[in-house]
Amino acid sequence: QVQLVESGGGLVQAGGSLRLSCAASGRAFSRYHMGWFRHAPGKEREIVAAIGWGSARTYYADSVKGRFTISRDNAKNTMYLQMNSLEPEDTAVYYCAGHLDYSSAYPPRRSYGYDYWGQGTQVTVSS
Repeated sequence: QVQLVESGGGLVQAGGSLRLSCAASGRAFSRYHMGWFRHAPGKEREIVAAIGWGSARTYYADSVKGRFTISRDNAKNTMYLQMNSLEPEDTAVYYCAGHLDYSSAYPPRRSYGYDYWGQGTQVTVSS
Protein backbone atom coordinates (compact mmCIF):
# COMPACT_ATOMS: atom_id res chain seq x y z
CA GLN A 1 0.00 0.00 0.00
CA VAL A 2 1.15 3.55 -0.73
CA GLN A 3 0.08 6.94 0.58
CA LEU A 4 0.23 9.88 -1.81
CA VAL A 5 0.50 13.59 -0.99
CA GLU A 6 0.41 16.31 -3.62
CA SER A 7 1.98 19.75 -3.29
CA GLY A 8 2.92 22.68 -5.46
CA GLY A 9 -0.48 24.01 -6.47
CA GLY A 10 -1.36 27.66 -6.35
CA LEU A 11 -2.49 30.73 -8.22
CA VAL A 12 -0.63 31.72 -11.37
CA GLN A 13 -1.26 34.03 -14.30
CA ALA A 14 -1.88 32.68 -17.75
CA GLY A 15 1.39 31.83 -19.44
CA GLY A 16 3.05 31.04 -16.15
CA SER A 17 4.44 27.80 -14.77
CA LEU A 18 3.98 25.53 -11.78
CA ARG A 19 5.55 22.26 -10.73
CA LEU A 20 3.44 19.78 -8.86
CA SER A 21 4.97 17.08 -6.70
CA CYS A 22 3.49 13.82 -5.48
CA ALA A 23 5.32 12.29 -2.54
CA ALA A 24 4.73 8.62 -1.89
CA SER A 25 5.21 6.76 1.35
CA GLY A 26 5.17 3.01 1.59
CA ARG A 27 6.99 0.25 -0.15
CA ALA A 28 7.77 -0.55 -3.77
CA PHE A 29 7.10 2.91 -5.26
CA SER A 30 9.34 1.94 -8.16
CA ARG A 31 6.80 -0.72 -9.15
CA TYR A 32 3.86 1.68 -9.28
CA HIS A 33 2.53 3.18 -12.44
CA MET A 34 1.66 6.79 -11.63
CA GLY A 35 -0.72 9.31 -13.08
CA TRP A 36 -1.91 12.89 -12.75
CA PHE A 37 -5.60 13.63 -13.05
CA ARG A 38 -7.57 16.84 -12.72
CA HIS A 39 -11.13 17.73 -11.84
CA ALA A 40 -12.59 21.09 -12.79
CA PRO A 41 -15.99 22.36 -11.59
CA GLY A 42 -18.77 21.13 -13.82
CA LYS A 43 -16.50 18.72 -15.65
CA GLU A 44 -15.61 15.07 -15.25
CA ARG A 45 -12.27 14.04 -13.83
CA GLU A 46 -9.77 13.58 -16.65
CA ILE A 47 -6.31 12.20 -17.03
CA VAL A 48 -3.53 14.72 -17.57
CA ALA A 49 -0.48 12.49 -17.84
CA ALA A 50 0.81 9.09 -16.77
CA ILE A 51 4.20 7.48 -16.37
CA GLY A 52 5.19 3.87 -16.13
CA TRP A 53 7.23 2.51 -13.27
CA GLY A 54 10.36 2.48 -15.40
CA SER A 55 9.75 6.00 -16.77
CA ALA A 56 10.09 4.66 -20.32
CA ARG A 57 6.37 4.89 -20.96
CA THR A 58 4.56 8.19 -20.69
CA TYR A 59 1.17 9.42 -21.81
CA TYR A 60 -0.24 12.92 -22.16
CA ALA A 61 -3.71 14.20 -22.80
CA ASP A 62 -3.89 16.12 -26.07
CA SER A 63 -4.78 19.29 -24.20
CA VAL A 64 -1.44 19.37 -22.37
CA LYS A 65 0.99 17.93 -24.92
CA GLY A 66 3.95 20.20 -25.42
CA ARG A 67 3.17 22.18 -22.26
CA PHE A 68 3.31 19.65 -19.42
CA THR A 69 6.03 17.15 -18.56
CA ILE A 70 5.62 14.21 -16.21
CA SER A 71 8.62 12.67 -14.48
CA ARG A 72 9.52 10.62 -11.44
CA ASP A 73 12.46 10.05 -9.14
CA ASN A 74 12.15 6.57 -7.69
CA ALA A 75 15.05 7.18 -5.31
CA LYS A 76 13.01 10.00 -3.75
CA ASN A 77 9.65 8.26 -4.04
CA THR A 78 8.34 11.32 -5.84
CA MET A 79 6.53 12.10 -9.08
CA TYR A 80 6.40 15.51 -10.70
CA LEU A 81 4.31 17.44 -13.17
CA GLN A 82 6.00 20.45 -14.73
CA MET A 83 3.31 22.71 -16.14
CA ASN A 84 4.32 25.49 -18.52
CA SER A 85 2.30 27.95 -20.61
CA LEU A 86 -0.62 27.53 -18.26
CA GLU A 87 -4.06 28.50 -19.47
CA PRO A 88 -7.24 29.38 -17.55
CA GLU A 89 -8.66 26.08 -18.82
CA ASP A 90 -6.03 24.27 -16.73
CA THR A 91 -7.72 25.47 -13.55
CA ALA A 92 -8.70 22.40 -11.53
CA VAL A 93 -7.88 20.26 -8.54
CA TYR A 94 -4.98 18.03 -9.53
CA TYR A 95 -4.68 14.54 -8.11
CA CYS A 96 -1.90 12.02 -8.28
CA ALA A 97 -2.72 8.35 -8.44
CA GLY A 98 -0.85 5.08 -8.26
CA HIS A 99 -1.29 1.52 -9.47
CA LEU A 100 0.97 -1.37 -8.46
CA ASP A 101 1.89 -3.49 -11.45
CA TYR A 102 4.51 -6.20 -11.85
CA SER A 103 3.57 -7.14 -15.40
CA SER A 104 2.61 -4.42 -17.88
CA ALA A 105 5.03 -1.60 -18.66
CA TYR A 106 2.18 0.68 -19.74
CA PRO A 107 0.49 2.94 -17.18
CA PRO A 108 -3.31 3.01 -17.09
CA ARG A 109 -5.04 5.85 -18.88
CA ARG A 110 -8.35 5.62 -17.02
CA SER A 111 -9.05 6.57 -13.43
CA TYR A 112 -10.46 3.14 -12.64
CA GLY A 113 -7.04 1.69 -13.37
CA TYR A 114 -5.60 3.33 -10.28
CA ASP A 115 -5.90 2.07 -6.75
CA TYR A 116 -4.39 4.85 -4.64
CA TRP A 117 -5.13 8.57 -4.72
CA GLY A 118 -3.84 11.70 -3.09
CA GLN A 119 -6.03 14.40 -1.56
CA GLY A 120 -5.50 16.85 -4.42
CA THR A 121 -3.95 20.28 -4.86
CA GLN A 122 -5.69 23.30 -6.34
CA VAL A 123 -4.29 24.97 -9.45
CA THR A 124 -5.86 28.27 -10.46
CA VAL A 125 -4.81 30.07 -13.62
CA SER A 126 -6.00 33.64 -13.97
CA SER A 127 -6.49 35.33 -17.32
